[in-house]
Amino acid sequence: MTARILDGRATSAAVLDRVREEVAEFSREQGRVPVLATVLVGDDPASHTYVRMKANRCAKVGMESRRVELDAGISTETLVKTIRELSADPAVDGILLQHPVPEHIDERAAFEAIDPAKDVDGVTRTSFARMAFDEGGFASATPGGIMALLDAYEIPLSGKHAVVIGRSPILGKPVGMLLLARDATVTYCHSRTRDLAEHVARADIVVAAVGRPELIRGEWIKPGAVVVDAGYADNRGDVEYEAAAERASFITPVPGGVGPMTIATLLAQTVRAAREGTEK
Repeated sequence: MTARILDGRATSAAVLDRVREEVAEFSREQGRVPVLATVLVGDDPASHTYVRMKANRCAKVGMESRRVELDAGISTETLVKTIRELSADPAVDGILLQHPVPEHIDERAAFEAIDPAKDVDGVTRTSFARMAFDEGGFASATPGGIMALLDAYEIPLSGKHAVVIGRSPILGKPVGMLLLARDATVTYCHSRTRDLAEHVARADIVVAAVGRPELIRGEWIKPGAVVVDAGYADNRGDVEYEAAAERASFITPVPGGVGPMTIATLLAQTVRAAREGTEK
């Protein structure tokens, strides 16, 4: 068996085509385009690259990207004040705090300064709760992108056993909640899970979200399982790709799988935030 590729680049392109149409419609109706504010703290090269990628995607769909750069040495209080000002700005529809932030900053406090109505990256407690209870909140962008990718390939979820490796508040935990809402049976695994290989071997759907290259061995994968690799470090994913692809039915490449879907979801949710903001 050789797995079929879950192509995030092609799928995200289709999502962005729809976003472009929605932006044009919003612009005709409101006389302006949606605005995404990106807040970048410090000079981490990878973070700068990610922010540039998001700005480029904004430009391609006709959306405005407002970039706010702050010195690495700022305090949590200063960052929170900046984010609250953006939250209060009626010209801003969505806010993204590029993470991680420098270690001395309380990242959770900064996230919570984002108005949930503008939390298009789905990082606040309010967004998580609304998403988990299916009350209209914004999904965390990567989990939301994963679900959109699975749907694009018509992967059945109901009744399936999904194993999520990773428990971060913006990836592992929310993707498990989204799968649960679609009637999957969800097992969370993490760094202290015993017999990880045995858990993975029972999974119909594996979501790897740890950030440890090739932690998940190919021989652990159940024949016919769907493998979603959301990890990225040293240009590799969390899953031993070649070996896993020989056993899985579907698999995401790294790069080119989950990453493009994250950005597409972020922009789709920004347009939604802009639209909902006009309805208040």
